[in-house]
Amino acid sequence: MSMETQEKVDLFSLAQEVIAGKAISKDEALAILNTPNSEILPLLHAAYQIRHHYYGNKVKLNMIINAKSGHCSEDCGYCSQSMVSTAPVEKYPLLERKTILEGARKAKDLKAGTYCIVTSGKKPTNNEVDEVIEAIKEIKATMSINVCACLGLITPEQAKRIKEAGCDRFNHNINTTAEHYSKVASTHTYQDRLDTLNVIKEAGMSPCSGVIIGLGETEEQVVDMAFELKEVDPQSIPVNFLNPIPGTPMENLRDNSPMKSLKVLALFRFVNPTKEIRISGGREVNLNTLQPMGLFAANSIFVGDYLTTDGQLVSMDHQMIQDLGFEIEEVVE
Repeated sequence: MSMETQEKVDLFSLAQEVIAGKAISKDEALAILNTPNSEILPLLHAAYQIRHHYYGNKVKLNMIINAKSGHCSEDCGYCSQSMVSTAPVEKYPLLERKTILEGARKAKDLKAGTYCIVTSGKKPTNNEVDEVIEAIKEIKATMSINVCACLGLITPEQAKRIKEAGCDRFNHNINTTAEHYSKVASTHTYQDRLDTLNVIKEAGMSPCSGVIIGLGETEEQVVDMAFELKEVDPQSIPVNFLNPIPGTPMENLRDNSPMKSLKVLALFRFVNPTKEIRISGGREVNLNTLQPMGLFAANSIFVGDYLTTDGQLVSMDHQMIQDLGFEIEEVVE
């Protein structure tokens, strides 16, 4: 689609149509992604109309614990924990249950509504699933917080048991498009990820699935990601932006500017208007000083540190939300 055609898109009117139930086209989505920098404020204003319609000014906070680090047999090019990475990351087996529980209490104290238990590796062992299940049971019995598990490829039986333990959500990202996937990882396939998402849904868990922007994909492929997730229909969509880590195959990729990152968030809001759009890994590096603007499109962020990289101080996130006139959405006791 030509820039001339893109410039004719009335963003505010398009937002009103989305609120009324219209599904935007891929051409319209590409026009959003190619919005001139001079029109970033009208774009965010339009995206905010959709965000406010479904979520008001509430912001959901999520917090991660890296419950098992390193020693991964996968070759994902972006990941510091993969077998092809030489990044000096801490490596350890599954944390003790008490440590996972302490992480949940910390998340609760920091006003996070969802606590995410993440483990490295292609798939968990049955013993690891047993331990995570017991941790989930104790968390749900002692505090009001949503729990999300991210354990890799799981079987239907494992998914059923995790659900029965009280797990509210299971994360498994598509990361990129089917077309681009072989350039990101070769030790599993894009279809493996879709199959796992189906296992999650069949077990009755709310799927959480998102992307990593900046893995060398085209603009058209960014659009395709947003539409693929519309088909997957997760309740929560984490939008990660590559934080190039020295020692990983993708250490030299530098494709995300703050302005591009804002346009991506707006795109995902327009395509998936009712979903929790979460600004996730790499937001501090890629959005930089424009982080507050991202919340006019997104309604959720991760707080604290990520798996192997540092995040912004939680006190700064709380202040950012307050300065915007927004409100943290906590889980009611």
